[in-house]
Amino acid sequence: MKYIVCEQPLKFSKGDKEEPTEKTGEALLKIHRIGICGTDLHAYTGNQPFFKYPRILGHELAAEILEIGENEQGLKAGDKVIIMPYVSCGECIACENGKTNCCKNIQVLGVHADGGMQEVISVRQDLLLPANDFTYDEMAIVEPLAIGAHAIRRADIKKGETIVVMGCGPIGIGLMKLAQIRGAKVIAMDVNPTRLEYAKKEIGVDYIVNVTENPVDKVEAITKGEMAATVFDATGNKKALESGPDYMAHGGKFVLVGLFKGELNFEHPKIHAKETTLMCSRNATLEDFKFVTDNLKSFPTDSFITHRVKFDEMIDNFDSWLLAESNVIKAMIEV
Repeated sequence: MKYIVCEQPLKFSKGDKEEPTEKTGEALLKIHRIGICGTDLHAYTGNQPFFKYPRILGHELAAEILEIGENEQGLKAGDKVIIMPYVSCGECIACENGKTNCCKNIQVLGVHADGGMQEVISVRQDLLLPANDFTYDEMAIVEPLAIGAHAIRRADIKKGETIVVMGCGPIGIGLMKLAQIRGAKVIAMDVNPTRLEYAKKEIGVDYIVNVTENPVDKVEAITKGEMAATVFDATGNKKALESGPDYMAHGGKFVLVGLFKGELNFEHPKIHAKETTLMCSRNATLEDFKFVTDNLKSFPTDSFITHRVKFDEMIDNFDSWLLAESNVIKAMIEV
């Protein structure tokens, strides 16, 4: 079977190998779609934490079951399934507390272990979600949307609250839509006017703010001086991360969804005065995936997927997805 491996930063190569065999407790899956996200881009450019080379990327996956043994969900060969790519140990303190998303021994497909950028993969049965009612495109965007769903659940946002989401990339856009479903008013922030316009037109956010144009003053005006109950960073950008508390209300929350490989600096009196709740949001749980599938038909999948290539064309196109002028929101690989 064919596979693509990231051998080292800025180097992909194609290969052929034997298909895996079904193991006890696992299912043999045919991969149909692979979504490309910031993790993949950062791994390719050498800026992804928790990463070693060589690695087969791919964790936003839509698959079909080829072989599966007896299982609690009643899944069978031919069924379409979404893969939750966070392989947890089930034994550490995080897992015991239901936080499998930050398992002490976590193995994320495409990051710590080889992922789905191959034609066939074997995955634990308990990481599969039935998806016969969805298209392969819809299935492949569930994982990035679940990242946003987890952040929203962490923040426990309330109906009617005003939130700021910094970053109109795939994670930020998904977070915005799901926050609206929870009843929040959304202020979208970015430096890219095209992405801001997408957030306004396709997602229907309440307000858009260009970060290059006095963003603190604009958030203050929108909120009548109160600022945002919760600020989410979905950029992973140092400058953006360090500016987050500026948009946050007194008694508010700042949720770090994006990941920056390095140190962050905050002025303690400034965040202390607001009694800031500073929290990180990592990966997602089965609960978050189910929230997304329950609301997936409300999401504009067709406009969200802006670029599409065949598996054999991926290497030739990947570099272009790093360029701002390509206006990529979500690139999708068809297998």
